[in-house]
Amino acid sequence: MVEMKDVKVVYQSSDTVALDGISMRIDDGEFVFLVGPSGSGKSTIMKLITGEIRADAGKITINDFNMRKIKRRKLPKVRRTLGAIFQDYRLIENMNVYDNVAFAMRVVGAPNRVIRKRVPYVLELVGLDGREKRMPNELSGGEQQRVAIARALVNNPRMIIADEPTGNLDPVRSLELMLLFEKINKEMGTTIMVVTHEKELVNALEKRVITIENGRVASDETDVYYGYELK
Repeated sequence: MVEMKDVKVVYQSSDTVALDGISMRIDDGEFVFLVGPSGSGKSTIMKLITGEIRADAGKITINDFNMRKIKRRKLPKVRRTLGAIFQDYRLIENMNVYDNVAFAMRVVGAPNRVIRKRVPYVLELVGLDGREKRMPNELSGGEQQRVAIARALVNNPRMIIADEPTGNLDPVRSLELMLLFEKINKEMGTTIMVVTHEKELVNALEKRVITIENGRVASDETDVYYGYELK
């Protein structure tokens, strides 16, 4: 769950108001698109959710953690409830598919017996069963993004945040990826937040869309999203 109330963020180095009293709520199990022009505040929202930065004012709660008051040593606990997916995949080039996904579990100290059971399950879920021994450079862009999704899912996070995940994919693969997110949302109950500029994908899935403009929520609508001309 994400809840922001009257949140303000000012980047002191440039005296830029990134978020100007923003309020929004995303409940557990929702699928939400976050859209808006460059510089609107989308990246700042993501940084607040992951604890990379702190708000200057207002209230922000992420998966039951008070992000205004949380101690830095407790941030890893917050991040374990989140799975992050990026446009550039960020796979470890000298590890095969299985080890790229298993690495996320080893980092948090998961037992080997749990890893051996969980990783194949997640790889099958994202359509990569049979590709466990492939190296990243042997995969297509769409397959590499699926590895990144599997890695984000493997520790069973409450929420997945995807930052322009289809930026390097063609339209067909982009739609396939969105349908995979929809499957994960429905079958696992994982909250999904996708940051994107691709209007066609937003319209195709008919989900809730939060539009950010000038550091504020310009609109918050469910179903087909027609009003904002994405750039």
